[in-house]
Amino acid sequence: MGYTSFPPLEKPPATMICPRQKAAFPRLRRLAVLALALPLLACTGDSDDDDEAAAPAPAPVLSSIKLSLLGRYATGEFGVSAAEIPAYDPATRRAFVVNAQKGMVDVLDLSNPAAPTLVGTLDASAIAAGAEVNSVALHDGIVALAIQAAVKTDPGFVGLYRADTLALIGQVGVGALPDMLTFTPDGKTLLVANEGEPSDDYQTDPEGSISVIDVSNPAAPVARIADFAAWNGREAELRANGVRIYGPNASAAQDLEPEYIAISADGSTAWATLQENNALARIDIASATVTAILPLGYKDHGLAANAIDVSDTPPAIDIAPRPGVLGMYMPDAIAAYSAGGQTYLVMANEGDARAWGEDDPAYWAGDASRGFVEEFRVKHLSRTNGFAGRRGDDLPPQLDALAAGALLNPVTFAWCGATAGNPGACRDDAQLGRLNVTWTMGYRTDSSGNPVMFDTSGAENPAGNRLMYDQLYAFGGRSFSIRDASGNLVWDSGGEFETYLASDACRVGPARDIPCKTWFNSGHDEGDAFDSRSDAKGPEPEGIEIGTLGGKTFAFIGLERMGGVMVYDITTPTAPTFVDYFNTRADWSTADPSTVLSTVGDLGPEGLKFVAADKSPNGKPLLIVGNEVSGTTAIFEIEQIFQ
Repeated sequence: MGYTSFPPLEKPPATMICPRQKAAFPRLRRLAVLALALPLLACTGDSDDDDEAAAPAPAPVLSSIKLSLLGRYATGEFGVSAAEIPAYDPATRRAFVVNAQKGMVDVLDLSNPAAPTLVGTLDASAIAAGAEVNSVALHDGIVALAIQAAVKTDPGFVGLYRADTLALIGQVGVGALPDMLTFTPDGKTLLVANEGEPSDDYQTDPEGSISVIDVSNPAAPVARIADFAAWNGREAELRANGVRIYGPNASAAQDLEPEYIAISADGSTAWATLQENNALARIDIASATVTAILPLGYKDHGLAANAIDVSDTPPAIDIAPRPGVLGMYMPDAIAAYSAGGQTYLVMANEGDARAWGEDDPAYWAGDASRGFVEEFRVKHLSRTNGFAGRRGDDLPPQLDALAAGALLNPVTFAWCGATAGNPGACRDDAQLGRLNVTWTMGYRTDSSGNPVMFDTSGAENPAGNRLMYDQLYAFGGRSFSIRDASGNLVWDSGGEFETYLASDACRVGPARDIPCKTWFNSGHDEGDAFDSRSDAKGPEPEGIEIGTLGGKTFAFIGLERMGGVMVYDITTPTAPTFVDYFNTRADWSTADPSTVLSTVGDLGPEGLKFVAADKSPNGKPLLIVGNEVSGTTAIFEIEQIFQ
């Protein structure tokens, strides 16, 4: 028998031998025939030799995010709220944007988010003649609209539509002036805030409420009402707890006005901001019951961390502590998220004064039945010769009936020159004079809530006719806050917004090339308006949205007046950090922005919608922003920065 001779095997270079091959090599020399099988002995990575196994590459960690302008849809309408609240449907790649100027919802195709196009509208007139759409929400292809009746104090409606065909599916009646609405996470329930604002002349004042709507069968939605009737007769108790109940002759149910709603991750609990009341309502969704009214407290602007600019005259950046001035948080938008097994509430502290009948000459002529305006400048409140000089101008008749004038506490306001019976320099424009405050709070009262009267010398005197203001209450917190499920303050951004806008680090414009401080506290509907909003509510944070990226939670806060979006990392609720600010207003110097509407950019962000990458039309996370003054819907791309 013949034999085939094999050449001697040569040991391969050490760099070519994996652990399993190395162990097998001596045996292969003795069993030459198995040389043919040598290539089959692959390195499978399951060696017991841990020292020689390659370590896996570390996963990238998200360190930050940055906004950039991707696309924009423009209605061509200025100052008429032609783009307010956005929603997004991933299946159709459509954005649904409330156009209050039309009273409808614009439907935008975002298949190419760099170039949104109008493809249709949702018109609520089929539900009720003269009806207008106030807000929109979307879940799993169902679009929900909050629909205001032609007479806003009448009960409104919610309409449900298909996102693909725009066909009406079902409708249901709700309370007066339905505004913000939102689905529970499972999509089976829809909640709507029925604000219940009074008529402009304050002759009709409907009750506020929250409608809890079963939409498991969208063709036949069923609504229940979570109302505030249980607090009627308990107005004094609410006031003592810090809830603002102050409308003329209003019951608690009439005075409480739900604005915006957030829902817990498990869908069991909701919270509604009661903006004008500086409070929250907590709602048990299963029973459709308001279980608590939670006061939000006040922000001490006398602290350095809460410093603010309070004057627009002369125009200047003057951020400083103001002892005796308290901010009413008065949040507009609210959102909920979970951290460490707990629910936290994130709020944009806009502030909003009651102002009804302000365009009625009869009200300013002294007819208190024709309206109610609570806003008043400090310089007019503290006139040494009393209120009479403001009659027929801006003096609310309710204040005129309360006293002949008012004083500033000389101890609290000694820092700006107040003395007994004289406000001193406190009422100067460069000090507190220009600041708008509420006259309804801050003056000294007795145990029954009646004002304690003083004479013109500053002495307490039952026969006197002067109020004594121990504190002044300004509108809004000029910040955003994080609170726990019971409404307790966990964290607040303090004076960070105004401080950053006044810093050298801040830049505005699509290219981020315009110094923010050049246009500090500008208004959204006027050009060349440096410092014009400092006497009111500053940058005025209004909209808020939450997004999760790379295991982190981010808050996006729209600044209504200054414009743009602030971004914070709120992963740790007790220690949020600033991440980015992006403002796409391009023209800041033209006196009338409406004359450069095609190039001015975005003015007055109202509503924001985060779109996760796996839902996005281009596979990247987006932020959709409705801008009510410029009538534009901006599409921001969110760049993720990894380390």
